Amino acid sequence: MPTKKIKLSAFDAADHLDSPEALAAYLSDAFATNDPRQINQALGTAARSKGMSAVARETRLGRESLYKALSAEGNPSFDTMLKVISALGLRLTAEAA
Repeated sequence: MPTKKIKLSAFDAADHLDSPEALAAYLSDAFATNDPRQINQALGTAARSKGMSAVARETRLGRESLYKALSAEGNPSFDTMLKVISALGLRLTAEAA
């Protein structure tokens, strides 16, 4: 009996971040880890979901600079993080632990 070939594609969270609520939940989970690499990577994924070029235009930052800063190895300034969060239509808030 011949075997069926199954075609798999890589999972990309950016494909599923299609609402402000989904973005907020995704980034909240990343912030809850307290891991800067995880947070940077999540911000990068969120920015890709909107379109890195659009985020670059809104933040007035270079697209390539954003890719680099928002990677797991990146180290964006707090100013850059706030600009990206704002460009995503979100705001950063604090709550009591």
